Amino acid sequence: MSTFQDLGSLLLVRGADELEHAGGTLYVHLHRVAKRLTTLGAADTLVIAGLAHAAYGTDGFPTHLFDWQQERPVLEAVIGPEAEQLVYRYGACERETTWRDLAEHRTVTDRFTGTSEELGTAELRDFVDLTIVNELDVLDHAPHLAGKLRPFLQEQIPRWQSIASPAVLADATRALELSPA
Repeated sequence: MSTFQDLGSLLLVRGADELEHAGGTLYVHLHRVAKRLTTLGAADTLVIAGLAHAAYGTDGFPTHLFDWQQERPVLEAVIGPEAEQLVYRYGACERETTWRDLAEHRTVTDRFTGTSEELGTAELRDFVDLTIVNELDVLDHAPHLAGKLRPFLQEQIPRWQSIASPAVLADATRALELSPA
């Protein structure tokens, strides 16, 4: 089996198909995010991280499938250290202190530990691409959130135009009806 299939099976064992999420279950959402990343030409590591991005919960979705303190090695054994690090970073991100000015400070604050990490260019791009694709999927599948989420993203995405990949930025520009940069 492939890493993607192994991870999909593990997510099912952990109950991702039983957790409600935008547009169905968490399992379905995770697959949509991974598929969208694939469609946008993301590297395999980012696609796998997209499939697992909520494994430790997130600042916006606190339910977790794995305990970040005890089970990081379990997830890493399936998806590899690079993808697991991105999943951890995404789940641990304290959005309020991180997102707004991320392009300027390049630092992600960890809501679990209270520490901060400055990211390199590739790490930052993957983190932002995953964030944008996740939020676009939520927007597409949770109409009750659109009144608040759409204006937020319309303001936030242009702030990230210098750090997002061109394909993800183009997708967000289209989806949010933004003026191209």
